[in-house]
Amino acid sequence: MGDKIKYCCIVILLILSVLSCSSNTHRKTEFLFKASLLVKENHTWYKAFVHFGKLIDERSGGRMKLEVYPSEQLAKELEAIRLIRAGIIDMTISAGSLTNFAEILTFCDMPFLLRDSIAMQKLIKSYIGKRIENEMIEKIGLRALGYFQRGERHLTSNRPIKHPHDLDELIIRVPNAPSYVVAWKALGAKPTPMAFSEVFSSLQQGTIEAQENPFAMIKNAGFSEVQKYLNLTGHLITWGYPLVGEKQFQRLPQDLKTIFLEAAKEMQAYEHMLFLENESKVQEQLKKQGMIFVEVDKNAFMEMGENAVYESLSSEMQEVYKSIKKITR
Repeated sequence: MGDKIKYCCIVILLILSVLSCSSNTHRKTEFLFKASLLVKENHTWYKAFVHFGKLIDERSGGRMKLEVYPSEQLAKELEAIRLIRAGIIDMTISAGSLTNFAEILTFCDMPFLLRDSIAMQKLIKSYIGKRIENEMIEKIGLRALGYFQRGERHLTSNRPIKHPHDLDELIIRVPNAPSYVVAWKALGAKPTPMAFSEVFSSLQQGTIEAQENPFAMIKNAGFSEVQKYLNLTGHLITWGYPLVGEKQFQRLPQDLKTIFLEAAKEMQAYEHMLFLENESKVQEQLKKQGMIFVEVDKNAFMEMGENAVYESLSSEMQEVYKSIKKITR
């Protein structure tokens, strides 16, 4: 019953938004897209989506418009995916959380799989990367509009972590993706899946003791206010897919589909430019905010975590894992 009430509230909010738009300068709008993002307005993902919205508006003569909702205002990540599939909203960014819908997506967010961003790009552009995108359409009803590089993920905490033995059942928030839970359990921690929007308050209250994310997300969420140490685990090289519902995309006439996809290419390039600019600044900003960077024994983390993740896969996915290792050498 609670979910139904929440969905009704979201639907009412969106209807009111549409009515508001139609009452003035938006009379020509034929397709109004709603995007739900987990990041705040100062994050590169939000800025990229706003840029995309301007492109499709200008190039379609106002026939397409995009409204972007940051900080999980409309829905948390998994709920946003369900709402897109239900046709209530239209766009989001995700990757590893989609494992809940298609197993092949686990490789988008798998600890200890890739060594660097070059390996990541090899995977995305390979036949396995194409399979991932195809299964998103066929099994989930989501179309990838390029990809956004996230950077390495690192562990933050209130005590230094140099070796897996230092974890000692540390309660760590992880995304709702099975490979994260498997990896951190194998390393000796207590992984706790949780929506991103709940992490800051949970760290404040002591419900969890640590979390892991790329530098930009750590800065964007203000985790330096509640975490002292940034442990350079680099345990995951990952990316996110900007997504649109396939049904929503297929409703567009061909001329608007072309505009939409061309604008998506420019959105990816724009976001990558912002990412590179931001990545070089954010580490110094975190240090100025008082976070202490800790070098860790990466080999020890790799040895204890990699095999556990591999063993957790189905036999079919283990074969895919082996293929990825060959592709990304």
